[in-house]
Amino acid sequence: MLDIAEELHRWFTEGRDLAVATVVAVEGSAPRPPGAALAVDRAGEVIGSVSGGCVEGAVHALCRQALEDGRTVRERFGHEGGGNGNDAEGDDGDPLAVGLTCGGVLDVLVVPVRAGDPHREVYEAAAALAAADRPTALARVVAGPAARYGGRALLLHPDGRHTGGLGGPPALDRTVAAGARAFLDAGRTGTLEAGERGARCGAPLTVLVETSLPPPRMIVFGAVDFAAALVRAGKLLGHHVTVCDARPVFTTRARFPEADEIVVDWPHRYLDRTRVDARTALCVLTHDPKFDVPLLCRALRLPLAYVGAMGSRRTHEDRLRRLREAGLTEGELSRLRSPIGLDLGARTPEETAVSIAAELVAVRRGGTGVPLTGTELLIHHEAAVRMG
Repeated sequence: MLDIAEELHRWFTEGRDLAVATVVAVEGSAPRPPGAALAVDRAGEVIGSVSGGCVEGAVHALCRQALEDGRTVRERFGHEGGGNGNDAEGDDGDPLAVGLTCGGVLDVLVVPVRAGDPHREVYEAAAALAAADRPTALARVVAGPAARYGGRALLLHPDGRHTGGLGGPPALDRTVAAGARAFLDAGRTGTLEAGERGARCGAPLTVLVETSLPPPRMIVFGAVDFAAALVRAGKLLGHHVTVCDARPVFTTRARFPEADEIVVDWPHRYLDRTRVDARTALCVLTHDPKFDVPLLCRALRLPLAYVGAMGSRRTHEDRLRRLREAGLTEGELSRLRSPIGLDLGARTPEETAVSIAAELVAVRRGGTGVPLTGTELLIHHEAAVRMG
């Protein structure tokens, strides 16, 4: 539900009762990953999506029912004709006549969040933190003897403390909080297994941990014509985008109106003083040794998500020679993606930006970059992990 935190926060601020439907498990090809959410208020207004349209109508009806009867339910929707009628207790029922055209299966947890519900305060706090771009993790029991947990949630705050709880013994909350902290450190949403009495003791439970982090950074070095298109592509992918160049005449707000930050500085000096992490993407478009070499000497020794550099193959070979002379190892050089982007035959700045953005997605999601036509490759790569 944290993927719709901004809208949820507004609804909570307005005092609305609502029900939240969250994708908690996916099998095969499905349009939305675990953590994707849809919410419905008393008037029937909808925000978010759990399937891109395939089962939204059925989930909307489940949310309206949950608002009336106050029950937390779990439903399965699949290619053979929809849900299995499972509620939070795991009872089997007849399949629904609603399914996914993509052939996958997804499980949806529907939780009413009404005035007076014991878990509402936790949901409100989670939405407020995520809407403010604060590091947040929310954990809920989604499988096992889940009925007794009734939508309860554990919230991990940016300072590491947790509030709320799953309704079991304190050992369960401590175990789940530790797992949630690991998921938050990795920036991932997924499930972990825990015993009902904590660790591996007691009845087995499956807990969904949703995480929300500030947008990942993209730093575009080089205020060239290709950079403006790449800024737009980076924003489309959800990055906080910075443009940096040492030449003030080119590095202006007028040329890059969609960038979050415009910095006039030598690239390597800016990299030395700015905050980067394992989700940061660096795109070096300067293809000038006096900028590239000192910048890449630093960048390739940092734990960054992506480092790409523009230039012809001749420029790339000359760049590698200079970087070797500067002392970089072959292992460090292997992290450099150059020439930058995937082979799309791109020529224009916009096409080149698509090529670079496609490579960024492939690196992030573990894709191959090859056409899906004629292959049996996964369409949606599973980013979530399991923890024991």
